[in-house]
Amino acid sequence: MGLCHAKPIEIPETLFEGELISEENHTKSSNNQRPKTPKFPFYSPSPFPSACKNSPANSSATSTPLRFFKIPFPPPSPAKHIRALLARRQGSAKPSEASIPEGSECDIELDKNFGFSKMFDRHYELGDEVGRGHFGYTCHAKGKKGSLKGQDVAVKVIPKAQMTTAIAIEDVRREVKILRALTGHKNLVQFYEAYEDTDNVYVVMELCKGGELLDRILARGGKYTEEDAKAVMVQILSVVAYCHLQDERLNDIVGSAYYVAPEVLHRSYGTEADMWSIGVIAYILLCGSRPFWARTESGIFRAVLKAEPSFYEAPWPSLSPDAIDFVKRLLNKDYRKRLTAAQALSHPWLSGHQDFKIPQDMIIYKLVRAYICSSSSLRKAALGALAKTLTVPQLAYLKEQFQMLGPSKNGYISMHNFKMAMLHSATDAMKVSRVIEFVNMVSSIHYTKMDFEEFCAAAISVHQLEAMDTWEQHARRAYELFEKDGNRPIMIEELASELGLSPSVPVHVVLQDWIRHSDGKLSFLGFVRLLHGLSSRTFQKS
Repeated sequence: MGLCHAKPIEIPETLFEGELISEENHTKSSNNQRPKTPKFPFYSPSPFPSACKNSPANSSATSTPLRFFKIPFPPPSPAKHIRALLARRQGSAKPSEASIPEGSECDIELDKNFGFSKMFDRHYELGDEVGRGHFGYTCHAKGKKGSLKGQDVAVKVIPKAQMTTAIAIEDVRREVKILRALTGHKNLVQFYEAYEDTDNVYVVMELCKGGELLDRILARGGKYTEEDAKAVMVQILSVVAYCHLQDERLNDIVGSAYYVAPEVLHRSYGTEADMWSIGVIAYILLCGSRPFWARTESGIFRAVLKAEPSFYEAPWPSLSPDAIDFVKRLLNKDYRKRLTAAQALSHPWLSGHQDFKIPQDMIIYKLVRAYICSSSSLRKAALGALAKTLTVPQLAYLKEQFQMLGPSKNGYISMHNFKMAMLHSATDAMKVSRVIEFVNMVSSIHYTKMDFEEFCAAAISVHQLEAMDTWEQHARRAYELFEKDGNRPIMIEELASELGLSPSVPVHVVLQDWIRHSDGKLSFLGFVRLLHGLSSRTFQKS
């Protein structure tokens, strides 16, 4: 989740105040019953192995015991990951060969001047330490002059002696830049100023006195009620949705093992990894145990990759179906099938708990771009049929996203609407990321206009729908509509052209079961596979 700091809003007294998400949340059981097999044999619509190497279909679930909190979680050792990171950056052959610099051996030629304000002591009186991390500690402080005179604040003190590499220096610089850029959201800790002297960097922030979420869970007997858990989730998700408008893909393993998403372990991940971490938090809030547990860090990683969380042991049978569905749709090992933060805020379980508009969802931009860039009119017709099967809550979410784009009086949007809507909510963080390039690329696509009906077809995520228990009904109903309005006789060569297959692909062998032999129309199997937009690259990987 990166360096994302959060603060409380006004919520019931029984709920916690304080930091909701920390920089560790990126990485910080199944029982013996097997999941139901869908009635039709191609629940996973592709005839080829899943792109997700450790998808549930390919894993053997091992039992994860139910464990209620007795003592706080011991933090996993970061040493192995630090060594591995240093090995890559120093060019060592093995992680064990990378030494972790200590003392001042790497201080030579390192510029530790950040250009921050000076004379911290004149502005603040430093108090007792309230927390400590790997590279610094946080203290209570009080303002001595200026707008914060007499006000209690938190000060993160980062000793310059700990900055033994250029990377460490850049990390500090980036943290301050992110805090400065994202400050202003009501659930994010407010950043006030950064100072430095010869020995330290001082990051002055809003003081949050509520303590840690884990301590609150322990104080409440190990779990939250559904209503109280909803309030926590809304706070977390509102912050994450705001931050996700600025994000990009990452490849470092960082944070705590308990919260790590499967794709983080494969070193290629994006905003979906945060949603997994939020799913872990939701699971713990509702049942009081970790979804993935082992005695060692490596054991936890194996459980994350191979095991399935249990939803059969107490208290899950007594919880609402919406609560269980909410957590399951976040803890999906296939990142493409997870809810986004904006979608999670629109989930029926959180209905009525949002006192704000659902924020813009970056996935809409990506899906619409893929739809427009697709040359397959057959697939667009299939997506249009699928969009007509959406439920009222699903349509409400899309309607809200459509309205945020500022449609014309006639109810149409163009690609320019996407750019203007995104820039409207831009922060400095977005301006230094690659998101702005993506937005400009979307707006440069020549597409005249799109009404709400076509927008639904373009913005629908087939992978996310596939993760739902109602996927079979959606697919069957969509195929019925497609048969009535869009299905027609089609030659295998024409289908291959629609899919963009190269002549080198043996299309007759690969596509023969996509078309009904009786009338030459697209079969149900072919329809479901077409929804996923298979391409020549997909076939070459198989």
